[in-house]
Amino acid sequence: MKKMTKLSPRQRKVTRLHRISHILDKAIPIPGTQWRIGLDPILGLIPGGGDTIAGVLSAYIVWESARMGVNRKVIGQMVANVLLDSLAGSVPVVGDVFDVTWKANVRNIELLEHHLNFTPENKKVDRLFLIGLSIVLILILLGFTLLTLALLTWLWQNIMGNN
Repeated sequence: MKKMTKLSPRQRKVTRLHRISHILDKAIPIPGTQWRIGLDPILGLIPGGGDTIAGVLSAYIVWESARMGVNRKVIGQMVANVLLDSLAGSVPVVGDVFDVTWKANVRNIELLEHHLNFTPENKKVDRLFLIGLSIVLILILLGFTLLTLALLTWLWQNIMGNN
């Protein structure tokens, strides 16, 4: 029987976030190429809700990173990655192509791992910052969901001629 190494709670979290990032950005190889895609661009094909689902999972990575004590500057970079991914993702077709190449979640995991190399495992987390971050992430996701719905409504009205 192989001896299993016991992971610390932080290592288990990082492993879980790695899995989520991989599923969203790199889980599916494209045959005959070096490219890999994840569920993020596929979810983006679902009008109105797909990008929201992907955004919630991306926001979860950022939120858990903050809970592990990642500093505010790095969290700001992570939020910017999610914001750019969500903004581009709200544009039909173009956003899905962007998702294939940008891979915000992989970028955020790289930021997380780099930062954790310099952060003690028991670093105290600022609860007020976590609350503020949660509000910002929710507002971003809500804003882009409403933007997508407004765009779809506008397209529908213009296609159907119901001005």
